[in-house]
Amino acid sequence: MYEEISDNELLDRVSDNEMATETLFEKYKPLITGIAKKIYYSRKVSGIEIGDLIQEGMVGFSVAINTYNEEEEASFYTFARMCVLRRILSSINAANTKKHQILNESISVENISEDPSTKENIFSDYESNPERMLIAGENTKELMNKIEKELTNLECEVFELKTAGFNYKEIAEILDKEPKSIDNAISRIKNKASKYLNEKE
Repeated sequence: MYEEISDNELLDRVSDNEMATETLFEKYKPLITGIAKKIYYSRKVSGIEIGDLIQEGMVGFSVAINTYNEEEEASFYTFARMCVLRRILSSINAANTKKHQILNESISVENISEDPSTKENIFSDYESNPERMLIAGENTKELMNKIEKELTNLECEVFELKTAGFNYKEIAEILDKEPKSIDNAISRIKNKASKYLNEKE
């Protein structure tokens, strides 16, 4: 019955109809499973199984259902994918017993790659300027909030995966994009962060 109804119509019925919720989960199960599998096989983590990541993805999807705001967010599909992605990455971080931050104290994010010659920092242009690093370090939270507001949906997803340690090839595979598209997104992120920091000085 609900299969032909739009996501937004289903979301409107979630509060008083369990069937609507079940239909949304069934509809998005391939997406959730797909993201979990791609992340799992790209970066296996000791102590965590594929089933665990899928379950975490389901939790992230539940969050999406309960927090989606049609007037403020992008399409539900885009919002849900981000919620699923973030929840899965968060579970991996917990499994690694690390508390990853979007930006470290020098606001640099290293590009983890099999080829050492390709390593770079997203904000490498600030490494040689201690004063700018200090300014950024003191305003990390503010910088984070500002950057997230400026990023497109794709850039947000790339940012999440990049800061979690995935390389260009892995990010492209997970998001079903060409590596060049990921490279361009990283460049735009760098430019937006640089612009904000320049405005703060």
